[in-house]
Amino acid sequence: MSGEIHFSDNYRDLCQRDGTGAGFQFEFSCSRCHDTWRSPFEPYTGERAATWLGKGTDAAWQLLGRAGSGLKSAADGLAGAGWGPARDKAFERAIGNAQGHFNRCGRCTDYVCGRCWNASQGLCLHCAPDTAAEAMAAQQRGLNDMASQRAYAAGQQAGQGYDITTARQLVCPQCGTETRGAAFCSGCGHRLAQSVHCSSCSAVVPDGAAFCPGCGTRR
Repeated sequence: MSGEIHFSDNYRDLCQRDGTGAGFQFEFSCSRCHDTWRSPFEPYTGERAATWLGKGTDAAWQLLGRAGSGLKSAADGLAGAGWGPARDKAFERAIGNAQGHFNRCGRCTDYVCGRCWNASQGLCLHCAPDTAAEAMAAQQRGLNDMASQRAYAAGQQAGQGYDITTARQLVCPQCGTETRGAAFCSGCGHRLAQSVHCSSCSAVVPDGAAFCPGCGTRR
């Protein structure tokens, strides 16, 4: 089926094989926005007849003996054998109906719904975007880009007054609270990023050091 090739990636088989609700239905989707359209449900009369016959098997068994069971088996066999061809024909009809609800792009060959179709160009909106929409989108991108550039420039200017030499701790060593470079911890009040000086020579003693690196005095 040539139509099946075009819809091979954007349809869903909703057919039901068994029971009184047996029948054929297919759901097709737009390749661009993925909105869906379902074909009308077509009952599969062969399976429905077999199901109704099966409901009367007990009575038939009593009245007809093995003949009643044979009737049910024969009906099941006919229903099973007819399912495939019936499904294929239903699918062909569904594709024919779906082609009335979708448009095939001459450039990318995708099937799209009416909202995703540029009728004046005969192409989908992927291949031939709406000019007015693209112009508005471009204006918004330009606005956002310029606002970002100005904000970056303002940040650079503000950064001129930022003291980059002051030591800062982003996590409090006492309680583990995130401090974001504050002078004191908001969790426990610990004074942050303060260098420890040797009491003898005033040299800076690194964290964890047991002795002063300047004079050897024990901390």
